[in-house]
Amino acid sequence: MSIEPVSLEVIRNALTAIAEEMSMVVMRAARSPLLREAGDHSSALTDAEGFLVAQGADVPVHLGVLSFTVREFLKRVPADRLEPGDVWIVNLPEIGGNHLPDVKLIRPIFRDGEIYAFAVSLAHWADVGGAMPGSYFAAARDAWQEGLRLPPTRLVVADRFDAEKLDLILANVRGPEERKGDILAQVAATTVAGRRLDELAAKHGVAWMKEAMQAIHARAERQMAEAIRAIPNGVYRGEDWMDDDGHGGAPVPIRVTVTIEDETATFDFSESADSVPGPINTTKFIAGAAVFYVMKALYGPDIQPSGGCYRPLTVVTRPGSIVDAAYDRPVVGGNHETCQRLADAIFRAFEPIAARELSGGGPTTAGLLIFGTRTDTGWSTFYEVHPGGEGARFDRDGMASTRVHLANVMNTPAEVIESEYPITVEFQRLRAGSGGAGRHKGGEGIARGYRMRGDETALTTMFERAVVPPYGIDGGEPGATFRATLHREDGEQIQLRGKQNIQIARGDLVVVESSGGGGHGHPSGQGR
Repeated sequence: MSIEPVSLEVIRNALTAIAEEMSMVVMRAARSPLLREAGDHSSALTDAEGFLVAQGADVPVHLGVLSFTVREFLKRVPADRLEPGDVWIVNLPEIGGNHLPDVKLIRPIFRDGEIYAFAVSLAHWADVGGAMPGSYFAAARDAWQEGLRLPPTRLVVADRFDAEKLDLILANVRGPEERKGDILAQVAATTVAGRRLDELAAKHGVAWMKEAMQAIHARAERQMAEAIRAIPNGVYRGEDWMDDDGHGGAPVPIRVTVTIEDETATFDFSESADSVPGPINTTKFIAGAAVFYVMKALYGPDIQPSGGCYRPLTVVTRPGSIVDAAYDRPVVGGNHETCQRLADAIFRAFEPIAARELSGGGPTTAGLLIFGTRTDTGWSTFYEVHPGGEGARFDRDGMASTRVHLANVMNTPAEVIESEYPITVEFQRLRAGSGGAGRHKGGEGIARGYRMRGDETALTTMFERAVVPPYGIDGGEPGATFRATLHREDGEQIQLRGKQNIQIARGDLVVVESSGGGGHGHPSGQGR
């Protein structure tokens, strides 16, 4: 059987539309503002072997990870154990994952007794237990301090919840009613995906569907090989630095050696630092996500994300390093902080041959703050990320207040914050002068102030670029560093660390000032 190009486009776009619909279901049905407002979730479809075939327009680091999740899941749970109407839940980072709050629900899709696809919904839960509200513990030294660890567990059997397993999960998280609503939204998304896939299979037949999925892989492989062929053969090295080890130590290096040889590319992170005590370690799957993101963004924007696009790429990590930490290491910040350093290191490796295509360093941090407040009805957990200034390009200034690289979530509107949480947003504005100087200057970050209305609040910070600023390129100057300040009601001011847990009180004001982007070109106008 041969799939001609027009039919391949039809099925490719149909599969992508299904993944997009999954994300819309989660966003409209979830209880947590983190999902329905900020959109911190992603959706994907895979073939029967777990290779990605379609994704929503969601969070890049999630989608890179979802390229591996089902394949790792099937190593633990063989396909012959799966049944129609199953939905399995898992959040272990070592099973194709990133960190514990990103909970995946996996539904096998059957027709005539045979699995021909999987639907996967990933959602960042606002709390999965652990030492602190929001499940980010800056002082963590092992994985168990970060929250509930869920190995592959059959949560839904024959499209009915296993009540005992659901109760076990909800008993170990803060805000159980909100978490239950989020689970229901994720299950609904996989149900819709199954229905839409069945409609396609009924129209075209399972054999045709399977052939089309293989054709998607083959085309993506060709596209990636062509993209690599456009890069001059050679060895390129890049480096960037984490602010600290998660516990306030010295900056931690992330290093990559990129080897381009005809139609293959190898990305070797072996020279990166050893794993660290704090929660900025990450998994080898995150490294794979960063590699694909950079290659797609820089050299192949039209490449269809799929299992095939990874075939010309080789990712090398050193077990025991910060990029490939042991399963017992804390990793919660590695998902959105270390992954950004991986991408920046790769971009810097390509700087000698692609300076005109690259931006200066941008807000490559989630800029995360979590406010956990005890209320009369339980815990209220507000999780918020903050945009910053984009790095400048060779032909324009950087944009203000945006996301770059592997982040793609939105801020929560002030009106929602004030209606859902005991917090007042006192101001929000651009952070004047935060962009780095250059022939073209970096974009400006933002400033936002949160006033506490609750009596007992646990504040967690988890951000980078507070010590190592967003870099300039081709002689441009760096952007301003990220900063968060606690203004106590009694007048005391405390400069918050990038990874910290602290108790705050009614009337306290927390001010976030996000980083500006790096400049491009020397301010004098000299340079490339």
